[in-house]
Amino acid sequence: MNNNILITGASGFIGSFIVEEALRRGMQVWAAVRKTTSRRYLTDSRINFIELDFASKDALKQQLDGHTFDYIVHAAGVTKCIDNADFRRMNTDGTRNLVDALIELQMPLKRFVFLSSLSVYGAIHERQPYQDITENDCPRPNTAYGRSKLEAERYLDSIGNDFPYIILRPTGVYGPREKDYFLMAESVKRHIDFGAGFRRQDITFVYVLDVVQAVFLALDRGMSGRKYFLTDGEVYQSADFSRLLKKEMGVKWMLRIVAPIWVLRAVTYIGERISHITHKPTALNNDKYNILRQRNWRCDIEPTMDELGYHPHYKLADGVRLAVEWYKQNGWL
Repeated sequence: MNNNILITGASGFIGSFIVEEALRRGMQVWAAVRKTTSRRYLTDSRINFIELDFASKDALKQQLDGHTFDYIVHAAGVTKCIDNADFRRMNTDGTRNLVDALIELQMPLKRFVFLSSLSVYGAIHERQPYQDITENDCPRPNTAYGRSKLEAERYLDSIGNDFPYIILRPTGVYGPREKDYFLMAESVKRHIDFGAGFRRQDITFVYVLDVVQAVFLALDRGMSGRKYFLTDGEVYQSADFSRLLKKEMGVKWMLRIVAPIWVLRAVTYIGERISHITHKPTALNNDKYNILRQRNWRCDIEPTMDELGYHPHYKLADGVRLAVEWYKQNGWL
């Protein structure tokens, strides 16, 4: 019998690639969606769909009752909101409701993989930057998004060993179908690149298919309760991504504008005010300010490599080339 897998956030950037890999492995795939969810990347006829309401544990119990899943990958969540309370409602409370429903239904899970984020650590090395964040460091999130993910992690930790969860903490994930890094490509196409702050900034990235690799390694061999960082194993500087975009897009010249941090603060403050007026989330928000001003995004992936057998297949140059190819083929550029 094929293993049944439920993937939440299946229509999203990372989730849609997880669905494709699960199908490739011959698994019985269930994609959790909402009524309003676009299924643009979920067109394979083998996909089973299930509507889940993460706002209610009781609703989840009704929706999941009668189903049996061997594996669950919880990739659902939000990365930007108009109201910070929505981060907690979606990322923290939604995770708690799902887990509580599974426990009360006595779902015989083999493994539950939760996609968290490196953002749970925040700016812990700002006083002594440019050191790897390790699992022994104490998380100190400086964004509403990071706090919501950390609270979800801590809830999983509070359950104990009876629930077989593994947590993945990817750094900045990019690749085909991703929209936030794509904004940088649009800017580079217009011959402009922006930077914030004059101090050195160490940045890490991970290509979406390496995140997918880690998900299935965790399903195969992850130890319950463990947490794993995900990057491509390299450390980059703030302008590297834009320079690679410029090269792959064939842009002849590019003006790089580096603004003081206080200018970034002003821009994101205005962005937040506009977002509240228009009732539309924006990438230029308070969380983005804290992310861009942070100087250190290094982390230690040795435990991930040792315990899961994770080996990144895509360095930044490879991933940017593939992403730009996809953007061009799909009419984004």
